[in-house]
Amino acid sequence: MKVDDLEIKIFDTRQEMGLNAAKMVANKIRELQQNQDSINIIFASAPSQNEFLTGLIEESGIEWEKVNAFHMDEYVGLPDDAPQNFGNFLKVNLFDFVPLKSVSYLNGNAEDIEEECDRYAQLLEENPIDIVCLGIGENGHLAFNDPHVAFFDDPLIVKQVDLDHACRQQQVNDACFDTFDEVPQTALTLTIPTLMKAKYAFAMVPGEKKAQAIYHTVAEEIQEEYPSTILRKHPHAILFIDKASSGKLKEISSYSQA
Repeated sequence: MKVDDLEIKIFDTRQEMGLNAAKMVANKIRELQQNQDSINIIFASAPSQNEFLTGLIEESGIEWEKVNAFHMDEYVGLPDDAPQNFGNFLKVNLFDFVPLKSVSYLNGNAEDIEEECDRYAQLLEENPIDIVCLGIGENGHLAFNDPHVAFFDDPLIVKQVDLDHACRQQQVNDACFDTFDEVPQTALTLTIPTLMKAKYAFAMVPGEKKAQAIYHTVAEEIQEEYPSTILRKHPHAILFIDKASSGKLKEISSYSQA
């Protein structure tokens, strides 16, 4: 399936989805490393990425010592060693397993949050992003750009945001937190334009709870109310979904088959 510029690949299981996404991302890294001394990649932190990250670690021939790794969002105010911290998630699920050139962590406990946003923005400007590996939230968010703070023309590179109810509830649905009240109310996030500046975008979105978001991504007009619709304007974006998350697409009659 292809909708506007967005290529969509559907797999029977999330395992199959993750492994195929890992192979395609690995192929792109292997292609870039032939001509680049540095490859800059943004990673997402969520259970939706588990199968993909496991598959990526197992891919051979990647020159990880050329890869500068970034992540796309971070909670504000969680203890540094909290397992829910997105930097920690990526550390134990990817960064500890591969010899990266560098890892740049967002610090949600910085004394000056605005200064931290500026610091990370400077890093991203100095290291133009080649690849972004992302998910889509139940509310259609990309990173922590929930609909009320998702601006397609955002002048900022990194910013602090308030998380909406659906976003915080998703963290409970994903078993990242036991209760809604435990989920932080604010976070740091890379903005929509920052994510869209990546040369290549790969979105991994499995699971039945994401079916409505996938439907909106594909069927709604491209608008900030449905942040993930902006992926349809990226020149090199691929959406990977499984049977469960694609469940509502059969309701759409006006899509092109590719």
